[in-house]
Amino acid sequence: MLLERTTETSLVDAALTAAGRGRSSLILVTGPLGIGRSALLRSLPALADGHDDIRVLRANAAPMEQDFAFGVVRQLFESLLSGSSEDTRARWMDAHASFARHVFADDSASPGADQAAAATEAVLHGLLSLLANVSADGRLLVLVDDLQWSDVPSLRWLTYLAKRLHGLRAVVVCTLRDGDPRTHHTLVREVREAATQSLRPASLSLAATRELVRAHFGEPGDDTFVHACHETAAGNPLFLMSILLGMEHAGLRPLAEHADRARSLRPSQLRKRLAGILRTQAQPVRDLAAAIAVLGDHVDPDNVARLACLDPVGYTAALRTLAALGLVAAPGEPRFVHRVVRDAVESTLTMVRREQLHDEAAALLYASGRPAEQVAAQLMAVVTRHQPWTVDVLRSAADTALRRGAPDAAVRYLRRALLDSAAQGVDRARLLVELGTAERVFDPSACERHIAQAIGLLPEARDRAAAVLRIAPTPLGPAPSGVVDLLRQAAEGLGPAAALTGTDRDLALRLEARLRHCAYENPYELADATERLRRLGSAPPLDTGGERELTIALLLAATFGAGLPAADVVRRAEHVLDREPATSARVQSTLPLVVITMVAADSVEALDSWLAVEYRARERHTTPTDALVHIERALIHIARGRLDQAREQSETALRMTEADRHGLGTVATLAHAMVALETRDPALARRVVRRAERIRGEELTVTAMLRLLQAAGEVAAGDLTGALDSLRSCGRRLDAAGWQNPVLFPWRPWAIGVHRRLGDLRAARSLAEEEHARAERWGAPVGLGRALRLRGRLEEGGRGTALLRQAVTVLRGSAHQLELARALLALAERLGGGVESEALAREAATLATACGAPWLVERAAVGGGPPLSAVPAPQAVLTRTERRVAAFACEGLTNQEIAETMGVSSRAVEKHLTHSYRKLGIAGRRELIALISGT
Repeated sequence: MLLERTTETSLVDAALTAAGRGRSSLILVTGPLGIGRSALLRSLPALADGHDDIRVLRANAAPMEQDFAFGVVRQLFESLLSGSSEDTRARWMDAHASFARHVFADDSASPGADQAAAATEAVLHGLLSLLANVSADGRLLVLVDDLQWSDVPSLRWLTYLAKRLHGLRAVVVCTLRDGDPRTHHTLVREVREAATQSLRPASLSLAATRELVRAHFGEPGDDTFVHACHETAAGNPLFLMSILLGMEHAGLRPLAEHADRARSLRPSQLRKRLAGILRTQAQPVRDLAAAIAVLGDHVDPDNVARLACLDPVGYTAALRTLAALGLVAAPGEPRFVHRVVRDAVESTLTMVRREQLHDEAAALLYASGRPAEQVAAQLMAVVTRHQPWTVDVLRSAADTALRRGAPDAAVRYLRRALLDSAAQGVDRARLLVELGTAERVFDPSACERHIAQAIGLLPEARDRAAAVLRIAPTPLGPAPSGVVDLLRQAAEGLGPAAALTGTDRDLALRLEARLRHCAYENPYELADATERLRRLGSAPPLDTGGERELTIALLLAATFGAGLPAADVVRRAEHVLDREPATSARVQSTLPLVVITMVAADSVEALDSWLAVEYRARERHTTPTDALVHIERALIHIARGRLDQAREQSETALRMTEADRHGLGTVATLAHAMVALETRDPALARRVVRRAERIRGEELTVTAMLRLLQAAGEVAAGDLTGALDSLRSCGRRLDAAGWQNPVLFPWRPWAIGVHRRLGDLRAARSLAEEEHARAERWGAPVGLGRALRLRGRLEEGGRGTALLRQAVTVLRGSAHQLELARALLALAERLGGGVESEALAREAATLATACGAPWLVERAAVGGGPPLSAVPAPQAVLTRTERRVAAFACEGLTNQEIAETMGVSSRAVEKHLTHSYRKLGIAGRRELIALISGT
């Protein structure tokens, strides 16, 4: 397609009209690489359609044919004679034997200087006469593409022609690419000076880009995708078509979700073409391009000129050439227009030359005081160390990377520093500790290995203890045995905290905290930790980081074992929160465990203000701290019964921890499992089970949650006996570990429901009484209110009603609104109608709607709540994409079929459907079809 070239075409058409009146013209079409000069030239023969008096002569010059004398002229006249008979062609040859044999004979294909020398005035005049004879019968449209690559004899004739156009009734159109070295050839300049008009096609507009996208893909592109293509190609047709072809080759459609791919695409064919063009440039231009490529995003005029070894005049001239070629973003700015240009430049460099340039760039940036990471980026591209300051710069760059939340970059710098460093003993140990510190975020095994190597080189117990504490604690799973051994060795080397002071005492307390955290699955260690917390008193010392870390570990032990009342645990935990801010550093400590403690104690209000500062500070969504923020938010929403919000946060955390199967990935999976249990969504439960099975299976938190999810699935499938077995297995594992908390792993409430459905009310009551006793001992309102509701539903008459009223009263003091809704609904159903029952059901429906529990809303409607017809219309609440997915689902397409139709992943389809179900307050596809069919 030729878009937005109407002005240029009209000017050529007007020139042809003038040629009919005897006024010939020479039109030059100029512009940078890829702007569409050749495409415009190819469209011009269409102007001759319907005009028998217009003859078109065409020629395409090429770099490889510059030694072929009169090659371009031969193409022009062969196109003129191509439609003639052999007899006519022979008469032409005989009539112009003085020059025709020279131009058209077979041996003329042999290149050499003799042919160029033979291009005499007589030959040039004879060719012109031949052209004049043809134009006597009509108008001529002479088209020459890439004039700069024409052979010298042809250029000489074109120059001759340009000065003698008067009376020929011809329009000559030549294209000339900016920035090519041959544009400075004397004969090319003469043709340029003789031009009567010069056309310069403009860059494509956004509207033209949108039209090209539609024509290429056969469907309109999303605005986001079109904008991405337009901005990336900068309106250059060649760059734009390369991007569109690359997207098509990758099987991607012009959707908004593929916009980032369009921006990052680096088409290989475009790279090869650009590399070929760069190789034809003068050495200063190639040197400047190489310097820009090596310096990358941190280029500035002074440094790039020095690296290219160019003086100000040479630098300006070379940059002007790159701008003329359309390879830099703006005139005077040494920055490539697209990443593929940098790829093309790099492909023209040898390995030796590339390393030399990176080494020189590192020295140049270091000498000019540029940031360490900029210097390090150059050092990382050098195979052999050449500079004495290499290791120091790499360590400094690693520190900067860690502070900006890029541990993977820090690890790359430090591993290279370790490779280049000749240091031994303590100096090497410190480098190993720095490396382990960076690795702990995403490679715990490597962290443990390097810290262990460092400990063997550290003579002081204090340094060994500090090094071991760089290993991040596992959030909820037992630490590897190697880590436990390192912690014990460091603690033994340092001695008991009671005998130490200052920094040594703080280190000893932190070591004790880590060791107690590692043993939380041991019932005896759990009981001992609770007793240690009691001995510290109701206001344990919290002045130092070690004291606070130890208190947090002891609080978690007391929470799991329910060894202290929830109120006492909360009081101590709030004192910790008052002294320990929620900074990003907490992800590498035991501080996040306090969130679990507060959730289990049904006291999340204090967490809101504590986490508020951190929530506002986190803007990116890539670092472990960001994932931790989403996990903490999910847990708080679960504690409030807000299922939609909890699910959204836990899904985000799962995506961010996809590759983390031991640390935050475990906690994110557990948070999502808690959402699955509360929502009673079998499909969600199955997905969580699949993910949990990929995690290390020996952890009690994982195995217990797996048992609960399996039991929920078995209940949904009607296998009540199997569900009971799974629940009992979960209970045995938890009891064996001493985990007595009724809030964190609610296996008894599920088992009570299964016994009730099986008709075994005696077993159900026994479990309910046991659950009530544990809930009273722990004292959290959510656990106590739930236990009272379960007992009330099992008891008949006034006693059952009294228990349900008591459950409602207790849960009004709880943050868990969903549990309150359940209790309100249970009481409304027990009352069996009347004003109070209807009021309770309406309140339950309101809470259930806010919590995202449509099944409770439906039950409440039966008991006097709002009508189910209040479900919102799909077109009012669903996005455009969600409406499309829903429409395909109503047509009976499977998720995979919808994905193939829309050009997205089946996971994306599943996500859109899930969001639609939640917004509409329905359970699944069947209700969706019924709802949309009725709207």
